[in-house]
Amino acid sequence: MLAIPINLNLPRTPSLITSLPGPRAQAIVKRDRAVTSPSYTRDYPLVAFRGQGCMVEDVDGNVFLDMTAGIAVTATGHAHPEVVKAIQEQSARLLHMSGTDFYYEPMVELAEQLAIRAPFPQPQNNAEFPAKVFFTNSGAESNEGAIKLARYYTKRSLIVAFLGAFHGRTYGAMSLTGSKTVQRANFGPLLPGVTHIPYGTHASLDYLEQQLFSTILPPPEVAAIVVEPIQGEGGYIVPEDGFLQRIREICDRHGILMVVDEVQAGMGRTGRLFAIEHWGVMPDIITTAKGIASGLPLGAILARPELMTWPPGSHATTFGGNPVACAAGIATLRLLESGLMANATQMGELLQASLTELHQRFPRVSPPRGKGLMVAVDLLDKQGNLDHKLRDRIIQEAFLRGLLLLGCGKAAIRFCPPLVIDSDQIQIALQIISEILSS
Repeated sequence: MLAIPINLNLPRTPSLITSLPGPRAQAIVKRDRAVTSPSYTRDYPLVAFRGQGCMVEDVDGNVFLDMTAGIAVTATGHAHPEVVKAIQEQSARLLHMSGTDFYYEPMVELAEQLAIRAPFPQPQNNAEFPAKVFFTNSGAESNEGAIKLARYYTKRSLIVAFLGAFHGRTYGAMSLTGSKTVQRANFGPLLPGVTHIPYGTHASLDYLEQQLFSTILPPPEVAAIVVEPIQGEGGYIVPEDGFLQRIREICDRHGILMVVDEVQAGMGRTGRLFAIEHWGVMPDIITTAKGIASGLPLGAILARPELMTWPPGSHATTFGGNPVACAAGIATLRLLESGLMANATQMGELLQASLTELHQRFPRVSPPRGKGLMVAVDLLDKQGNLDHKLRDRIIQEAFLRGLLLLGCGKAAIRFCPPLVIDSDQIQIALQIISEILSS
């Protein structure tokens, strides 16, 4: 292992001291290519060593401004002191005991905290919680469990999902995913009974009700409609007004469960704990992960209590709800509600305003879309068509200037920074992009 010098406090702006990638990074990339799966997607050769807030230091001492948060995961910033403290204290007491077979308080406490905040109908008995919780290790695993729960409860088999959706890469979750062919090609046959329709428009729901329900999708056999409140990998797409409310109405009319995938949009990223709260819609099941534990592997399925009727042994997990991950989740939730969700709203407004100014200066950048700190812009060619090559060039050039970005959709750049980002850092990111576009 290479000896790496440590700067105790990272600067709050990019600081590059070597060419990129530096010599240590080049050595590790070479080692990686010899032993790891080629299925990993690496947009550029960042070899991270440590992080602090919105900043990431690589193994050569270069410091980057991170607008990715590890794909919307480090909600409280890299290595938030309160999260680190919770992890250290819990790991000194108990690393693992498996909540499938035993009990421990961090799992119960986090489940209670999530259950009382779930956007489900409040029970008439105040002693009861509006949700029950099943813990997982990831978003894909949460969605796998949601499929099983929906089918178990309804005794139905069919599922409606959406084109552009991303729900994970395990078989059930991949069968719901409709984002890119590379994610599905050569892996068939996939889970049967899944039908995809276009996302986000009333025309799509007209097609579902007027065509599919009367031809190939008998509503009494549909277990669930699975939807992202804002599509993530599909391009940070915000649906039309009334779209999510109408899904709720369709589900109510036909006894279908509304499953909302909050894996990327949830846990404060949009300024609400769950993005679905922006529309005042109460789903039946929520899946979440990513930002729930600030970087530790944890996910959850939240369901209305009357739905979670599966018996012991019907669904379980060895590592889901790990005590250390739950301790991090408790600390994360406390930080989100003590100011980070409010900051996501405020900084998201600034980010969209700044991106609107960028669009006005550079017409090849689309107007921004999103909510809170879940924002994207498309890159366009001179004829106004989506230009993924230009998007990819900008992301590469941003890395060389100390800014970490990721794409999504067909030609979009996504902005999903840690929720601790401040106005100066947003302006620095936009200045770097502006300089790239000018050049």
